[in-house]
Formats: sequence, structure tokens, C-alpha cells
Amino acid sequence: MPELPEVETVRRAMEAALPGRIIQQVDTSNKRLREKIDRRRLQALRGDRFVAARRRAKYLLLDLESGTTLLIHLGMSGNLLLREPGVKHDHVVFHLDSERPLVFNDPRRFGMVIVLEEGEADENRYLSGLGPEPLTASFNTRYLQAACSNRKTPIKTLIMDGHIVVGVGNIYASEALFQAGIHPQTPSGNLNEAALADLVHAIKRILRNAVRKGGTTISDYLGSGEGGRFQQRLAVYGRAGEPCRTCQHPLQSLIMSGRNTFYCTHCQQ
Repeated sequence: MPELPEVETVRRAMEAALPGRIIQQVDTSNKRLREKIDRRRLQALRGDRFVAARRRAKYLLLDLESGTTLLIHLGMSGNLLLREPGVKHDHVVFHLDSERPLVFNDPRRFGMVIVLEEGEADENRYLSGLGPEPLTASFNTRYLQAACSNRKTPIKTLIMDGHIVVGVGNIYASEALFQAGIHPQTPSGNLNEAALADLVHAIKRILRNAVRKGGTTISDYLGSGEGGRFQQRLAVYGRAGEPCRTCQHPLQSLIMSGRNTFYCTHCQQ
């Protein structure tokens, strides 16, 4: 599933290509995505001009001159690409005045394309109540310490909660906890200030490195364009049974909240 680095990679590509481009026509498939495609609202975008590409958590926000915003979520396998349409699983195609069409492709159809009129973003159920961005100053040791105080929630579950901090998905949660030397099942309230400081630092470092590498290309998410290269740097994720690169002990996996979690029993206490 695309996580923050993958979505940020797509955002940067959109920011480089879309501002100034005018929507001339919108084509849609007859398939339902995670949310029903609102063809009427999409058709009303004809003649509107892209002005910016933003990201909030794992959501892309494409701003238009009229004040309308396209909220796009890539789901499990979605991509937003500038290319000619006609490929299987192309669900929304924005024909532009110049540049190739903007295509939303999603084989598994867990993604979504929603048109938000001016002022609707603040009340949107996907965007309201989100925690801070992990790469900003507001996500710091003091903040995480307050969020963990007196909580028995496993630390991996807590840092993947978008109400606590956004964009730390399964891959990067496992990697950050390994770097910080913290067992994923540790109750959040049991971690001292030093451990939480290490975790905050690890989350920021892992995410920044992943963004620089274009994200991680694995499973049924193949990335946009050339795909990401961070999978070459994964220390624990997807490596159960293989030797830890630090201590050589076999890496382990377990299921937490329905997700595979990877860790080292020797390095993570």
C-alpha cells in the first residue's frame, strides 16, 4: 500500500507537471472505487486550471483555480500518471490542454477520486481529526511522550494511528522501530523519554530517506513512473527468517492489528 514517501513522490511529480494545465475533458470508467465516482462534479471541472499539488497524510490534494480541490487516495494499488489512457484499470482520465492526460489507474479499486468544493476540505471526514505530519517540527519527543502517557497500546499500533501522527504506515513503522531498538509490542506508556526521542528521530530519518529514494516498490503497489528504490534499504520488513544485518539473529514476524510486523528479538527489546 502506498505510504507517505510514495504519495510524496507522486505529489512532487504532479507539482512539477500540473500547475497551469487546464482540464478540457474528464472520462470515467463504470467501476466503483472506494467512494462512488461523482461524474457530475468531475465534468464540472472542464475549463478549470490546476494551481498546486499538496499532500496531507496519504492523501493527494490537487488544487484548482476555482477553489475546488481534487482529493485522491491511491488505495492499495493506485497510481496517478501522466500518460495516454487505454490501459486496463484506468478509472479517471483528465484530458489537459497541454501535456499528456492525467490518469488515475487502480487495479484493486481501493483508491478514490473526490471533488471537494471550496471550503469542503476542512469538514471532509478523511481529512478532519488527523495528527501532525511526521516530518514537521510539531511531531517531536514532547508530543509523542504526551500521546503515549499511561497508554497500554502497543507502540507500533500507536504510531500507525493517523489521529496520533499521519503517514507512518506498516513498512516504515517496522523499520523505524528497528532503528530505535524498540520491540513493536512494547506498551506505549512503558517507553521513557530517551526511547521516544530515538523513535521520533528514527521515524523522521526513515521517511526522509524513503522520500529521497522515491518510496518503496513492493507487492501490488508498483510505484509511479520508475518506482521507488527504498526496498533495497529495508532492514527488517519482509525479511522474516533472514539474518539481522546488525546481529545476524534470524528476524521474526507476527501479526499486529491484522498486519505483518517484522522485528529482531535481539536488537529490539
